[in-house]
Amino acid sequence: MFQLRHFTVDVSLDSVGKVKSDYFHSTGQRCSTFDVAIAKTWQARTRALRLPDPSSRVKLCFFANTRHLMNSAWPATGKDGVAGAGFYGNCFYPVAVAAASGEVEAADVAGVVGIIREAKARLPVEFARWAVADFKDDPYELSFTYDSLFVSDWTRLGFLEADYGWGTPSHVIPFAYYPFMAVAIIGAPPVPKTGARIMTQCVEDEHLPAFKEEIKSFDK
Repeated sequence: MFQLRHFTVDVSLDSVGKVKSDYFHSTGQRCSTFDVAIAKTWQARTRALRLPDPSSRVKLCFFANTRHLMNSAWPATGKDGVAGAGFYGNCFYPVAVAAASGEVEAADVAGVVGIIREAKARLPVEFARWAVADFKDDPYELSFTYDSLFVSDWTRLGFLEADYGWGTPSHVIPFAYYPFMAVAIIGAPPVPKTGARIMTQCVEDEHLPAFKEEIKSFDK
């Protein structure tokens, strides 16, 4: 088990917007606030770890909704060769990203966004292959190592809109973190703040000061 420490930070809308602009100008494509937030978090964590070998692989994992891919994954499930109508429950697939630590450290944030979006672009093909058992390693068998960061997106869950009679919350945190999993949760700060709130339990004491410094530098 790891001795992971909590740290929460807000990043400004201006900082997020700058990376979105940089990414658009370099690729002609758009990216999301989630992309930017996890890119900065992953990079800050990688720099804080200071791995001695720049070719060492660091990993990032998050789960993507795949309900919209059901028709292509199982084309003959329902009538007329399309997936049957209905609710498919928690239909998600792990998006796994891996890169050399030196690459993640040296890139600008827009460059790290590019690494992440390349993995996201592979989702339809990888999910379709998994659906027909065309895989060597089960993607759902996850490895909880210290060089891996797991990310969850809370930006669309509506937690900050909940009001049980005494107003909306000023902060929302997970009920529990797990000591075997380095995790970052991307949410929204309470109104009137804008930007993103990054809630983490992803580094141990020896790496926490450097991680804080790196991630706070995003708004400088």
